[in-house]
Amino acid sequence: MDDSGATASSVLRAAHERFVTSADREPGVRALVADSWRRCAASGVRPDGGAPPPLRRTSAELDAYRRTHPLAAVLPLFRELLGSGAADDGHVFAVGDADGTLLWVEGDAGAMARAERMRFVEGAGWAERQAGTNAPGTALELGRPVQIVTGEHYSAAVHAWSCAAAPVRDPATGRVLGVVDLSGGATIATPPALAAVRGAALAAEAHLAHALLLGRDASQGEMRLSALGRDCALLEYGDRELRLSPRHSEIVLALAHADRGMTGDQLAVGLSEREIPASTLRAEMTRLRAVLGPDLLGSRPYLLLRPVRTDVDDVTRLLAAGRVREALDRYPGPLLPRSDAPVVVEQRRCLEQQLRGAVMGAGDTGLLRRWVGATWGSEDTAAWTALAHTLPGGSPQRAAAAARARALDPGTAVFPQLRPHAAVLQRSRS
Repeated sequence: MDDSGATASSVLRAAHERFVTSADREPGVRALVADSWRRCAASGVRPDGGAPPPLRRTSAELDAYRRTHPLAAVLPLFRELLGSGAADDGHVFAVGDADGTLLWVEGDAGAMARAERMRFVEGAGWAERQAGTNAPGTALELGRPVQIVTGEHYSAAVHAWSCAAAPVRDPATGRVLGVVDLSGGATIATPPALAAVRGAALAAEAHLAHALLLGRDASQGEMRLSALGRDCALLEYGDRELRLSPRHSEIVLALAHADRGMTGDQLAVGLSEREIPASTLRAEMTRLRAVLGPDLLGSRPYLLLRPVRTDVDDVTRLLAAGRVREALDRYPGPLLPRSDAPVVVEQRRCLEQQLRGAVMGAGDTGLLRRWVGATWGSEDTAAWTALAHTLPGGSPQRAAAAARARALDPGTAVFPQLRPHAAVLQRSRS
């Protein structure tokens, strides 16, 4: 910070000190800030920063809430416009809901660590009445873009920070959906920072308006990826239906499950155990962008610019809800079965383990029959053994299941409790 910036900060700190220690309600700061300080004082906000903003949602609650929030549809756009700059320039960007709860906080690792110390984290409430004067909270209070620098914050714990934020409105109703914010050091206390968040908010509103014109709300603007039981994934978006090449299937699947995108190095490692030259990957991503269109694929990092729902997600959610039969109904086969990309192999293995474990644990004859009757379960010795145990004693089906288990693994003891009796009988014959 230059001398003029340091002087301005000193003046603000002095004005803040006069306000909180005396009856001076005309502290000599911008009217916007003075009005906010008065609201904070009336709400009982502590100016010394002694009480950090509350965590309004647990991690599990936040995950579920974010998936259905209208701003989830424009999060990739915010990342494209603000996220790369935040990571490069040493600050953070955040997206909050209309009540001031921070839904996403991302950016430079060092800035994120400093932000965490004052609880500027996902799930925390940063409305004015909870955290004092701050850009996202005050922007929501006033319904317009706001910039708050250093000592203009009501809480002394935030005096080292500057921030700029703008509300995002529903284009159909004008209702405030939430807020987008940049927070950091001296570079955020500048006109370009305020212009950046204002531009990002306008771009988000334009995106939402476009989706509305196409007859979709934000939650319906997602892409649908089907990759189970297929060598080439199917991507559906609006009226478009794209059958992807095997390599593009792997890339889109990897990005679909990378909430914050992937660097070129991360993507290369996920696609092959052998080194992929950066030029080769860039060429492949250029071809994929030509297939998808520039509005669906971003870079720095590589990420999908629309929410993506996969058939893997569908099966996983059903299993989490204990709906095993429905999960098996939605499982036409292994994930991209011919792919040997590490990121695909790992996802395939995890899903198969979850589904198989749920089928085995259910102890349901019908589910076990379906599992061993499918190509991927036909040589599952443990499943054949489990099926034999669920069938009535003496039934031909039980004997057939036990015989199949022993054929697959001659050492398998399908009914170990019978083995001592068999040994006694053998000895008596000898």
